[in-house]
Amino acid sequence: MKQDRNVKKENWKKKPAAGKQGRSLDDKFEEWVGEKTGKKAGKSSEQKTDQKEAWSRARKKDGKNEDQKSARDFACGKVEKFGKADGKSAQKSFGKSARKDTMNFGKKSEPKRGFGDSPKSGKLQSAAEEKKAPKKKGLCPVAHRCGGCQYLDMPYAEQLQMKQSQMQKLLGNYCKVHGIKGMDDPFHYRNKVHAVFGYRKGEAISGVYEEKTHNIVPVETCMIEDQKADEIIGTIRGMLKSFKIRTYDEDTGYGLLRHVLIRRGFTSGQIMVVLVTASPVFPSKNNFVKALRQKHPEITTIVQNINNRGTSMVLGDKEHVLYGKGYIEDELCGCKFRISPKSFYQVNPVQTEYLYGKAIELAGLTGNERVLDAYCGIGTIGIIAASKAKEVIGVELNADAVRDAVQNAKCNDVKNIRFYCNDATEFMMQMAASGDTVDVVLMDPPRAGSTEAFIKAVAAVKAKTVIYVSCGPDTLARDLGVFKKMGYQAEGAWPVDMFPATGHVETVVLLSKGEVDSKKIRVEFSLEDMDMSEFQDGATYPQIKEYVLEHTGLKVSNLYISQIKRKCGIEVGKNYNLPKSEDSRQPQCPPEKEKAIREAFKYFGMI
Repeated sequence: MKQDRNVKKENWKKKPAAGKQGRSLDDKFEEWVGEKTGKKAGKSSEQKTDQKEAWSRARKKDGKNEDQKSARDFACGKVEKFGKADGKSAQKSFGKSARKDTMNFGKKSEPKRGFGDSPKSGKLQSAAEEKKAPKKKGLCPVAHRCGGCQYLDMPYAEQLQMKQSQMQKLLGNYCKVHGIKGMDDPFHYRNKVHAVFGYRKGEAISGVYEEKTHNIVPVETCMIEDQKADEIIGTIRGMLKSFKIRTYDEDTGYGLLRHVLIRRGFTSGQIMVVLVTASPVFPSKNNFVKALRQKHPEITTIVQNINNRGTSMVLGDKEHVLYGKGYIEDELCGCKFRISPKSFYQVNPVQTEYLYGKAIELAGLTGNERVLDAYCGIGTIGIIAASKAKEVIGVELNADAVRDAVQNAKCNDVKNIRFYCNDATEFMMQMAASGDTVDVVLMDPPRAGSTEAFIKAVAAVKAKTVIYVSCGPDTLARDLGVFKKMGYQAEGAWPVDMFPATGHVETVVLLSKGEVDSKKIRVEFSLEDMDMSEFQDGATYPQIKEYVLEHTGLKVSNLYISQIKRKCGIEVGKNYNLPKSEDSRQPQCPPEKEKAIREAFKYFGMI
């Protein structure tokens, strides 16, 4: 009987309430939620309770009140002030906060800042306040996807202050860090502009790769790139359809145009356009060049570079000059320099003038010194320093850069400089073995920094002064520690903001050979003690590692490089880092890393 009474009681609760349609409140509630969200009421008791509370509040008034509308929108997931979140996530977050507030009722709690909070009061902004608050617009609409200009929207004074603090933190334990050299105008400073081409929705696009991906971010203009270069890239993109030129597709391997590289002389104004194609066959290339020059007569040379490799490397090995000399010239620190498509040339000429001038000033040249310019590239620093030195020796592994360096020396009528195509470390070790010495070493390594072997070689040639030009503060700090072990003292560091709006800093450091107490520190250097395999056949192990990491994002070990060297028939000397037992089980190089290493071998002319 008791059970029957309970059943009747439950049935009584479910009777329709008085109304025109005789529907229950639960039915009306379900209909209301469905109209607002397009879904049924929340399944969980907590979610359903939150929805019913909002519905109840909405029924008390006619719905015209803005506060009531806001409450309904909260329950339905239409939370504009929290961004364009979907209804589920909005409901979930709102429900949690409501329950938390209920649990903490009557308790003291510290307000927490969150997305949408007022920065001053620490309280949630109302919808009206949110609408009134001005929305900040960045200088670049794609900065968050590009990732190249991390600090573009930061005031320039704050950028300099932040970089100064960074350099002080990294280098302060080694030497005094002088004030950073900033720019008067930190925009549009890059004289080298690279654009990758692709297709989207049937239209050609050009821009940059999204950070850590191969997704193309379309870019019309860039706040740090040369404006004329951006204009020319836009013109080329607009010409593709009329000339029926298809952009290259990395997935299918179909298409012609892969990249466009533009270099502009800061002083000369000369412009070089490099069209990177997947095939040497360029239909209507003469008409294309003619049409491009009609729109941009300031272009002085156009080069077709052929890159048919399935890698992320921009430039290939073969080139055809379509118009002009195939290179441009520019002036730096009173000297003229020839710049080819593959030549290294600083991207910020204004700051480079100061950087190189400071480096030569710190070298303290009197006209009697023998100077070695390591990682010399096209010979910029060495040629500028030649007028104040007795003799300059330039060493560079890139053959194209060495050819440009020789021409640059002839162009500037510099006769007391010689260039060698060789690994700098191996070259200096050979000098030391023959008893040869130098007074000053100028070094400008890549961002990966130098190596312990190189620093030992600097000590072996008995250099009294070292001028270290670095674009990687982290690796610079690491190398300064090695120099210190070899008896060199850092006298000072001069940061230069070569790359405004980015996190990169160029720095020149003066190191001098200090007096070493032989009783406390003993430095021995022997060619026999060094792994000569590292410097065989065109490129060092660190150079190969750097190339692979830069172009593929993969990290490879000395062991893997040695394994692939043997597969390719390249002589490998004794490596003291490998297991001494021949029976030791060694990990084998994975196929993807083997492919990347082989590409590096091809690039350095080793296979």
